[in-house]
Amino acid sequence: MKVMSGLLLSAAALALSAAMPAQAAWQPQRPIEFVATAGPGGGTDNLARAVQNIITKYKLTKEPIVVVNKGGGSGAEGYVYGKASAGDPYKVIFGTSNAWQQPLVSKVAFNYTDLTPIAAMAQDEFLLWVKQDAPYKTAGDYLKAAASGNFKMGGAQSKDTDEVLTRMIEKVGHVKLTYIPFKSGAEAAVQLAGGHIDSHVNNPSESVGQWRGGTQRPLCAFSPKRLPVGPKVTATEGWSDVPTCVSEGLAIPQYEQPRTVWLPGKVTSEQTAYYVDLMKKVQATPEWKDYIEKTSQVNTFLTGEAFNDFIKQDLEHVKKVAAEQGWLVK
Repeated sequence: MKVMSGLLLSAAALALSAAMPAQAAWQPQRPIEFVATAGPGGGTDNLARAVQNIITKYKLTKEPIVVVNKGGGSGAEGYVYGKASAGDPYKVIFGTSNAWQQPLVSKVAFNYTDLTPIAAMAQDEFLLWVKQDAPYKTAGDYLKAAASGNFKMGGAQSKDTDEVLTRMIEKVGHVKLTYIPFKSGAEAAVQLAGGHIDSHVNNPSESVGQWRGGTQRPLCAFSPKRLPVGPKVTATEGWSDVPTCVSEGLAIPQYEQPRTVWLPGKVTSEQTAYYVDLMKKVQATPEWKDYIEKTSQVNTFLTGEAFNDFIKQDLEHVKKVAAEQGWLVK
């Protein structure tokens, strides 16, 4: 979902940092469960495991951490699990903006208000991907080919960020795409490599291996400017070599989603403060910087009222798009 600019997010993060506790009094006393609200290999799963690895390497907690995947129902399984774990500070839920978007468009047994927000830790970019041997070289070529009909677009989950972006592509590109949902972006990448779909809109982290392996390639990035210069992905190209979609004739200037972290509801303020501080420590490591660069994400940190305000603003935007598609739950 299109979100606030990185500049605004960074400013909010800086304003909050001074007010954050240096050390929370509460400490975990038993193993911690990181719940990824998506299937293995997707962006949410990658985030949970990156955070787990950093905490383990630097011994930021003495308790072991295990990552479990609960991606059923477009991620609703993980959020419902969090809701059912009210008062349990040993369940940490990793998700995206679907935490507040899903209840708008699907009859799910949770609302984001059933959870305790910890932080939005990064903004994830989106790209338009095709098979390596696809005949179209630009997004403009892709739209011309898609206009003939019968193009299949894969994505993670239904009525979620990937499908919303697909419907936006249809609208501005004057094409009709058959959207096929999968449990994760990783599954969509596998399906594209096998030729079962024609394209997907994965985040960089979800398809970097396939790009490096030569099974698929990005046509354009839904960003107002080229992605930051970083390590090369292939022998000759990196993320900064991918043109913007607008420059290629696909008029969607920006589309991003936040990577979010939650606790169940009814936890204490000390327990919440502990995890806010823990995630800040994770962000201070060189491994986090490396993770952000390799996945071509935008580093940010929203917590407290700034996070809640952001959710409310994004909800208003989502309502407009969902109403256009007839998705709003009545």
